[in-house]
Amino acid sequence: MSAPAPLSIQEAAARLGVSPHTLRYYDREGLLDVPRASGGERRYSERELALLRFLLHLRGTGMGMAGLRAYMALVREGEHTAPERRALLVRHEQEVEARLLELQADLSAIRAKIARYDAHLGCGDTPATPVLPLPGVQAPRPAAQEASA
Repeated sequence: MSAPAPLSIQEAAARLGVSPHTLRYYDREGLLDVPRASGGERRYSERELALLRFLLHLRGTGMGMAGLRAYMALVREGEHTAPERRALLVRHEQEVEARLLELQADLSAIRAKIARYDAHLGCGDTPATPVLPLPGVQAPRPAAQEASA
């Protein structure tokens, strides 16, 4: 069974749910070495798509372009950089988890305020339904005195 034909930039962008501009930007930033057809058009194989999917996940979790470049530089250096790549990803994972905990605490504060409005407005029998459960939510971040508004 042969490998699927490489995709054009429009096809790759559609498959990844991004714009062709995003893929061109990633190329200009040196994140990928995308092969080109004889006419100079980028041709994306499954390998490039898989790398791009992962880079998009990293961007989606807040990793900056410098972090993406550092990760991809290690990838290009070869398998011997696996420990460094892992360390980079572990640091990023810790940053994402810290942000998630902050967001969960913030969401908990918002839900508490909604509950106060529900009680004040007599909406007690129809409470707001949480979209996300908050298992093990820690206490909200320390804040200034809560306003009544």
